[in-house]
Amino acid sequence: MIQQRANFDWMLKDLADGVGGIRQIVVLSADGLRIARHGGDADAADRLAAACAGLQSLAGAVATEIPDSDGQMRMVIIEVRGGFFYMMAAGPNAYLAVLAGETVDAGLLSSRMRDLVVRIGAHLTSPPRRDGQAV
Repeated sequence: MIQQRANFDWMLKDLADGVGGIRQIVVLSADGLRIARHGGDADAADRLAAACAGLQSLAGAVATEIPDSDGQMRMVIIEVRGGFFYMMAAGPNAYLAVLAGETVDAGLLSSRMRDLVVRIGAHLTSPPRRDGQAV
């Protein structure tokens, strides 16, 4: 079970309201479980969270190939026709993911995501699990 230490829906809404073009924001655990979301529907948020688990693992594997890297993924950005995907480490075992349209200000979004992670990073932590139970 994921520990929710605070209701930070308003913080996710604040990010969406402060950066034009955001379509969906998802906070997820490292194993791909949705902790919170803003925008979009719950099923889409769950699919995005599951996909992010694989992506953060892949990014970590690539990071180990970079000399002097600590092997930890800090941020992934994917640009596709129609928009952008951003994923940022948000504390131990937690990530912040954002889907945005083509008109998003990429620099502003990255900056606001960092600010959000600093503000609520401690609340985004998900404890490790074994057999579906928090360890």
